[in-house]
Amino acid sequence: IQDHLNQIFNVQLNSHATILNWIKKYEGLIGEYVKTLKPQLSGEWNADEMKVKFGGNWKWLWNVMDKDTRYLLASNITEKREVEDARQVFALAKEVAKGQKPESITTDGLPAYKKAFNKEFFTLKAPRTKHISHIRLAGDLNNNIVERLQGTKRDREKVMRGLKNEETPIVPMQDIYYNHVRPHQALEGKTPAEKAGIGVDEQNKWLGLIKRSLNNQTNLTILK
Repeated sequence: IQDHLNQIFNVQLNSHATILNWIKKYEGLIGEYVKTLKPQLSGEWNADEMKVKFGGNWKWLWNVMDKDTRYLLASNITEKREVEDARQVFALAKEVAKGQKPESITTDGLPAYKKAFNKEFFTLKAPRTKHISHIRLAGDLNNNIVERLQGTKRDREKVMRGLKNEETPIVPMQDIYYNHVRPHQALEGKTPAEKAGIGVDEQNKWLGLIKRSLNNQTNLTILK
């Protein structure tokens, strides 16, 4: 990236670490802004986990996505894939949904999902959220949508030859890019954020996000 900026835009950087510092800065800024947004969700969620190498060690990256909008609700990195690990990503997804209860959650057959689902979503009150658990690769009931997302993340991981640690800003910044910047062919060229009613109007979506994030930061400062 450092070389690309130099050759194409004549922007000379002393170190590639400068780029990582930019990512850290703007992930923090934009991340705080997107937390304030309430996406309009379809009510059908898909969850899955994938192995990712951090610092030479394999860990688990969990993802929860809304089916129709393709909006990535939550990502979380854990050492294991047990009940509490699955609960963590479910809880994060619920925070982003801001009170919007899913009609269904589709997962694979990992036993931890069932127990985590019962702890986070089960209720005796109607309407109840349905847990669809299966391991099929074809048909109407499959997890292909979130698995496609994980393929995108895997492509990035391969390019970087793994990530150094789970505190990296690369993962959350990639989530921001996926939701708010990258157009999706399945969404007729819209971003998941646009499909969910919270997208930016500017052609330069990064710049639009930064402007809104700065305004949000100013408003928070005034409130304090």
